[in-house]
Amino acid sequence: MKKLIATTAVCALLSGAAIAQEGPWLVRVRAVGLDMANKDATGLGLTVNNKTIPEVDATYFFNKHVAAELVLTVPQKQTVSSNGVSIGTFKHLPPTVTLQWHFDGSADVKPYVGAGINYTHISKVDLTAANASLDSHSWGTALQAGVDFPIDKNLSFNIDLKKVYLQSNVYVGGIDHGVLKLNPLLIGAGLGYRF
Repeated sequence: MKKLIATTAVCALLSGAAIAQEGPWLVRVRAVGLDMANKDATGLGLTVNNKTIPEVDATYFFNKHVAAELVLTVPQKQTVSSNGVSIGTFKHLPPTVTLQWHFDGSADVKPYVGAGINYTHISKVDLTAANASLDSHSWGTALQAGVDFPIDKNLSFNIDLKKVYLQSNVYVGGIDHGVLKLNPLLIGAGLGYRF
């Protein structure tokens, strides 16, 4: 009888813990503003436009504090200018992976920080007005800070900031003219669903 009571109590505790535990997956959709640093070392007065893009990310929680996030979007078209005059466009696809630390926070505020790596694929470069080209890819670090504001058990409102280190060498007539560091600040807001 004692074994039956003990077994029942353990099962009740485990089932209660399983119900109370949050799911390991969190999917978010965000609108993200790209604010380019535009640090030009080419002497050509180059800048790339700022814009707002859609973003989807999937986060997996290894435990209550540690998670990994994969950030995805669709290829984005950017305009390149030289001394304020447009000289063409290119597209980039910048998937980013970060490892995050989620603080205990409170029931209303759940902050986190993260760091990881960004790979940006640069394609469809059309800078023929300046006889210029760019590297086809860029690797760089990514730093992150954000906060989730729970709406209910599964749904939350999210604000997220990332600094992504992204650069490309610029070639004019096949000659390397130096590096254009875009290093955008990504300011995002959206909704998350945990399951």
